[in-house]
Amino acid sequence: MLLGLHVKNLALIEETEVEFGKGLNILTGETGAGKSILMGSVNLALGARFDKELLRDGAENALVELTFSCEEDARLNSKLEEFDIPMEDGIITISRRLQAGKSISKVNGETVNSKQIKEIAEYLIDIHGQHEHQSLLNKKKHLEILDAYAGEEAKEVCREVQGAYRRFVELRKLIQAEELDSAAQQREKDLLQFEVQEIESARLVVGEDEELEARYRKLTNGKKISEAMSESYRYTGNESDSGASNALGRALRYVNSVCDYDEELAGIQEQLIQIEDLLSEYNRQVSSYLSDLEFDGEDFYHIEERLNEINRLKDKYGNTIEDILEAYENKHARLQKLDDYDAYMAELESKLKNQEKALETACQSLSDIRRKAAMNLTDLLKKALENLNFLSVQFEIAMERKDASENGFDDVEFLISTNPGEKVKPLMQVASGGELSRIMLAIKTVLASKDDIDTLIFDEIDAGISGKTAWKVAEQLNVVSSVHQVICITHLPQIAAMADQHFLIEKKAEDGTTLTNIRQVCDREQLEELARLLGSDNITEAAISNAAEMRNQALQQKA
Repeated sequence: MLLGLHVKNLALIEETEVEFGKGLNILTGETGAGKSILMGSVNLALGARFDKELLRDGAENALVELTFSCEEDARLNSKLEEFDIPMEDGIITISRRLQAGKSISKVNGETVNSKQIKEIAEYLIDIHGQHEHQSLLNKKKHLEILDAYAGEEAKEVCREVQGAYRRFVELRKLIQAEELDSAAQQREKDLLQFEVQEIESARLVVGEDEELEARYRKLTNGKKISEAMSESYRYTGNESDSGASNALGRALRYVNSVCDYDEELAGIQEQLIQIEDLLSEYNRQVSSYLSDLEFDGEDFYHIEERLNEINRLKDKYGNTIEDILEAYENKHARLQKLDDYDAYMAELESKLKNQEKALETACQSLSDIRRKAAMNLTDLLKKALENLNFLSVQFEIAMERKDASENGFDDVEFLISTNPGEKVKPLMQVASGGELSRIMLAIKTVLASKDDIDTLIFDEIDAGISGKTAWKVAEQLNVVSSVHQVICITHLPQIAAMADQHFLIEKKAEDGTTLTNIRQVCDREQLEELARLLGSDNITEAAISNAAEMRNQALQQKA
């Protein structure tokens, strides 16, 4: 549920905050008071495009913030975990700070992008404006509505269809890519045979390149190594009086001569003995290393040739010997396929036919579910339309077969007739703007029990209607608000009278500046606003009485 909306420095709004409640939240106000700004601020918070002209004069940045209270929802929680966003006591706060050239969006304090906000918002709020009504003219929307009504069963089978279709398309693309004439087959076989033979003849061993590189490094730096180790041995050996071994031996003799006089010297004596042993072992190893160190020109030549061969293969087939051997396996397998090309293609064609059958079966299962759902949905929508003052309405859901796609093979279209004696026709040929808004409301009414989204916003739901029809729309909004939080912007008193919470949007001039504000009204102020909506220029007691009568009528209907 949407708990609150906070807007600062946006268009004519300096700063305003509104707390919404359960049930039907109605927003009214004079033309030009800023109702569209308020709706626009919600869309901005949810990632809509920001125009710097929307910044309030003199302000460097603007802020829009939505606060939601959330029931336990595994899908929503999973989405928040995916984006590393914490849930704070069942509260989600979406904020967006706006300024010329950039904006920063956050969810529960974590910075997010507009795509992430939209994915999260799909579980929180559903906005129906004029654009949404117009979407009914697109047949794709009709299929979405039917599947929404069909529920989880349809979703599950639809996922099967998507998987089957994806595998079918992949196989079809593979067959198209593999189709070769005899000349192309032979050219590819010749190249593969050469490459396979080239790698086979190299007799590569994993790790040999690293071993060869180490030996190559040693041989190419042999002279430098010899000189350095010889100098080291000169300083540590016993070949000269200044060598470390001789110096250490003299040091040990001096310590030995006084050890008997102090027990503490035993530890120092032991350390010197260990040092002498270590140095002797070091000198022995260096002497042995120098005696074995020699440059073998023939060995160096063979190592260099082998490394050149390995590096040439790396340039062609991969960065490591493992990559080269993997390329060999792939090329060898491909060569085997080409050696028996006809059988290989026949196998692919057989797989494609089997996958086409699997796709057909999944599509048929989905179609059966849709047809069953369409029968029920047709009856429910017809009743809902009648409740919205569509007299003698006829409504049908036409389903025709088309080529299979990831959505199945059903082509779905809503057909309607609003006049007696006229045959049903597609919505785009019949429905006016006002009728589209009522049809959308009928759909939302029917889907209310199946819709997991808590908050619905209706803007321009009352376009092109009045009188008895307005009462019917108000009654249906009340039905939807019994299972959802509904926020509705309206100019019709019949709808406003049904409010559980009524908010007034007003524009005032203060200190030479025009400001838009929103506040909740009740009791006398609510009746005054209803009287204004009823067309009263002067709010007289008679006008208040009319408003009170309308409000009482609405309350009786709600009861």
